Amino acid sequence: MISLQDIERAAERLRGHILETPCVESRTLSQIVGAQVFLKFENLQFTASFKERGACNKLAQLTPEESARGVIAMSAGNHAQGVAYHAQRLGLRAVIVMPRFTPDVKVERTRGFGAEVVLHGDTLDEARAHARELAQSQGLVFVHPYDDEAVAAGQGTLALEMLQAQPDLDMLVIAVGGGGLIAGVATAAKALRPGIEIIGVQTQRFPSMVNAIQGRELPMGQSTIAEGIAVATPGVLTQDIVRELVDDLLLVDEGDIEQAVLMLLEIEKTLVEGAGAAGLAAMLRHGARFAGRKVGLVLSGGNIDPLLLAAIIERGMVRSGRLARIRVSARDVPGVLARITATVADAGANIEEVHHQRAFTLLAAQNVEIECVLQTRNQLHVEQVLERLRAQGMEAQRA
Repeated sequence: MISLQDIERAAERLRGHILETPCVESRTLSQIVGAQVFLKFENLQFTASFKERGACNKLAQLTPEESARGVIAMSAGNHAQGVAYHAQRLGLRAVIVMPRFTPDVKVERTRGFGAEVVLHGDTLDEARAHARELAQSQGLVFVHPYDDEAVAAGQGTLALEMLQAQPDLDMLVIAVGGGGLIAGVATAAKALRPGIEIIGVQTQRFPSMVNAIQGRELPMGQSTIAEGIAVATPGVLTQDIVRELVDDLLLVDEGDIEQAVLMLLEIEKTLVEGAGAAGLAAMLRHGARFAGRKVGLVLSGGNIDPLLLAAIIERGMVRSGRLARIRVSARDVPGVLARITATVADAGANIEEVHHQRAFTLLAAQNVEIECVLQTRNQLHVEQVLERLRAQGMEAQRA
């Protein structure tokens, strides 16, 4: 088990080597979720993740002999970048084993910090086993992403900063993968404020800590947009701490996380990855659990694949009605497409895509089906566009 003293010593080691990130209230999010929300912007770290804290604390305590051998780590990305960056800063050799599904943005950034990247396996467990083999064969020091006292103590330093900035927080909501972050945070926060509630959040596709702590047998999925917490086997050390100090574990689904990523981008103008949005996703999904409380959320990372972000934005626009697909059926006569586009424009919408369909339709041969993707204001506006088209004698409906 780690102690408050371990975390305070870690904070001393980290001083000047990591950013003391802001912890500030989001008034807009507070109004939306019905609780006072304070955001800890760990996505502003140099490697865009809290993982730097644990990596730096671990590497700073290596013996001269261990430093000479070099280090190896297994990670889906953020731990990899933290180890690689601080190893480069300290002049250490770093080998990073990453699963093959790791987003390219994380792989390239890790290489950019001077690490030797090895892509192996389709799961974190397969990558971990290979990293252990390389550590043994090459004499490297293995830096575990979460099941390590020095790593967990380093992660816990952000709780010291949060409670220094906002001493009267009622709850801290923490994303949980292997459990290193919540173990460190819970240790520090409970020592400083015994009455504070610590809430862990996992995805429904990777409920490994929920299964371990609550004795459940929820099925494990294959993938999640929160790949940073897609851990099939939680840590042994971290399980013990979670069992003793964490008050509750909640599950969120993929849609919750997508919505939270988009809200943080639009409202706070801050970019987070799926795991970094898990805390807000929990507040959206389990609103009654947090109502009226003063809640601290950790935006744990911001390394999101650009293609995934684009998909999240587009899907969010569809859910809100700002992007809509409609199908219009009309007589196939000259000028019909012009009438449709003019009607849509008069209704204040913009056509993004249009597809003319004559062959693959059950309509009469003299009719045409036109499918349009529209940029609109909201769901009500979509209905108004459809009514305008119907008023022009056309059949119009959502596609």
